[in-house]
Order: sequence, then C-alpha cells, then structure tokens
Amino acid sequence: MKFLETPLPGAFVIDLELTSDERGFFARSFCRDEFLRHNLNSEVAQCSVSFNHLKGTLRGLHYQAKPHEETKLVRCTAGAMYDVIVDIRPASPTFRRWFATELTAHNHRMLYAPEGLAHGFQTLVDHTEVFYQISMPYHPESAKGIRWDDPSFGIEWPLTQPILSERDRSYPNYVP
Repeated sequence: MKFLETPLPGAFVIDLELTSDERGFFARSFCRDEFLRHNLNSEVAQCSVSFNHLKGTLRGLHYQAKPHEETKLVRCTAGAMYDVIVDIRPASPTFRRWFATELTAHNHRMLYAPEGLAHGFQTLVDHTEVFYQISMPYHPESAKGIRWDDPSFGIEWPLTQPILSERDRSYPNYVP
C-alpha cells in the first residue's frame, strides 16, 4: 500500500499495490502493522456497506461526536464516487478546509479519514457501492451531520442537484 498525505493532517489517500497475472490481481487493502507504522488508527470495530442506485446520490456530511468519534477507511467496490472529508477540529490548522478524491472500483484507491473529520460522498455513476472500515461501533446518539452545501466550506461537488435523503437535506450549517 502507498500512503499519500492529503492537505488535512492525519488524512491519507491509500493506493493499493496490485500484483497481477493472467488470473487477475491480488492486493492487501489493510495491514495493521503498516497503519501503525504511519501512526494511523488500526482499530476496526465495524464494517459497513452503502449501495447507491443512482448517479448523483449524495450522502453526508456525517460524523460521530465525542466521545464516540470514529476513524473511517473508505473504498469504492463498485462504480465511482467523489469522496469528501472536512476538517471540523477547531484546534486544527486546516479547520473548515475540505479535501476530495475520486474513488472507483477500477482505481482501487481508499481514503483514510481520522477522528474529527466529517465525511460525505457523491456517486458519479449508477450502482455505486462503498465499503467502510470503522474504528468505533455506531452510536446513534452521537451521529451528527452538517449540511452538504454549507457555504462556510465551499465544497465543489461535481454534480448539481444531488439526490439527498430527507435527513441529509435537513442538516444545519456547521457551528463549532
């Protein structure tokens, strides 16, 4: 795995190193020891899958409040998505900044989002599936969200007029 730093402290894009032959390829998508060598949280308490029927589906921006903050490792297993993280750590030098990368089933890229970042994504094609490895069990009372188009972040989503759940549509703008 290749760990590429993002502009947000503690967040990484991780590229898989594929070993290919006539059968296909093999790659490690997680290694506790490599994560620890990069000072990353290697705890996996839960794995989740999100399947999205339509291009333009937007989920987010989501996070878990203290003391149930979570680290996420996100990978697109089918289709393509625009994956976004936002720094909502008030003491961070990149507070309120965002970073995005395209994750696809073909590029085998992952995004590591540490505690204190909000996460969301928009699907770029129909039938997109997303796989998450999460450091903490889901705690419904700590589940929070921020409006996807909060002007204080200025996220440049690739598709206009997203498909949103009522819950995601109703989130407020961010207030620290």
